[in-house]
Amino acid sequence: MTYYNNRMKILVLNCGSSSVKYKLFDMASKEVLAQGAIEKIGLPDSFLKFTLPEGHKVVIEKNIPEHTAGVELILDTLLSPEYGCIKSLEEINAVGHRLVHGGEYFNASVVITPEVIARVQECSDLAPLHNPANLKGVAAITKILPSVPQVGVFDTAFHQTMPAYAYMYALPYEFYKKYGIRRYGFHGTSHRYVSKRACDFLGLDYTSEKIITAHIGNGGSITAIENGKSVDTSMGLTPVEGLIMGTRSGDVDLGAITYLMDKEHLDSAAISELVNKKSGVIGISGVSSDMRDIEKAIDEGNPRAKLAMDMYNYHIKKYIGSYAAALNGLDVLVFTGGVGENQAGTRQYVCEGLSYLGVEIDSALNAKTRGEEVELSTPNSKVRVVVIPTDEEFMIASDTLELVK
Repeated sequence: MTYYNNRMKILVLNCGSSSVKYKLFDMASKEVLAQGAIEKIGLPDSFLKFTLPEGHKVVIEKNIPEHTAGVELILDTLLSPEYGCIKSLEEINAVGHRLVHGGEYFNASVVITPEVIARVQECSDLAPLHNPANLKGVAAITKILPSVPQVGVFDTAFHQTMPAYAYMYALPYEFYKKYGIRRYGFHGTSHRYVSKRACDFLGLDYTSEKIITAHIGNGGSITAIENGKSVDTSMGLTPVEGLIMGTRSGDVDLGAITYLMDKEHLDSAAISELVNKKSGVIGISGVSSDMRDIEKAIDEGNPRAKLAMDMYNYHIKKYIGSYAAALNGLDVLVFTGGVGENQAGTRQYVCEGLSYLGVEIDSALNAKTRGEEVELSTPNSKVRVVVIPTDEEFMIASDTLELVK
């Protein structure tokens, strides 16, 4: 592989079905040179939005019919005399991609080859909304920058260290062999980043701690990490299992699902829509999937908003408690994600409910902590409790650097 000097610039792409998020890093300084997103690809009102280094936001409205045109627009903007930060595309030394589902094939990030692409395509049945879209970004870079190395970083890879007793479902074993039905877990790049970063921040040895990471936001998952390896996680075959989320139900009795299908005459697509997009916080509250709106509605006396918040918080506490049992102890508890980083009330409720573990936090410090690295635990706490803002893009860039330097 080509060795690059320490001026290496890495472009990170996260391609969704109708969007492309990007960040350009200078890995020598760990500086973000540019970041933004294309939204509404394939629709008449598609646009590119980005933030300039001084904080000014720019929106460029343009017809973007498909992903290659979107990536071309991003690269043109990076080169632009007005908004750009590079003089030539040759300054981009590598591209890192978020790839959602690697199945059982990938337990680490990889340099993308035709064989890797074929494996990711095989996993598309398990992530039909994500993998095909992720691969569109790979195809676009292959077309526009054919000589630039590309790296795939999988949401599922970190969780491939789970033991079989944690990842298997108690369904007939033949369906695991036939269809790969098992727990895979998601948000792995975030869980890996914040757990490592928490130990660096606290001066602890990552490979000898029992850690629970709570990535909570509109989507959410909890992961149990022992000696640097994921041993259990709350999301399953799909991201619908586990915690109550903004629009996802989380754990539900499967009997309730089949009962609803019969009563409401719902097919599999309709029930999938129900549990993925119409349930969770929005389904219970009838107000919003955004916890900021829920807090406002609670202040206005809305009882369903309060029920939604209570359920949301309770399930987080319950999962953390169950994973403390699975780990036979807990050294570090990490909060991250939109809610984990910014919502003091949820953190307070969860930590007060873990007093039996010796968790004790500084309530005044917690109340004013938003979106920054802070240790919330008191000197008397038996568990270190921290807020660590996640940075999945930096993790992708770091993995990319390691694999191509």
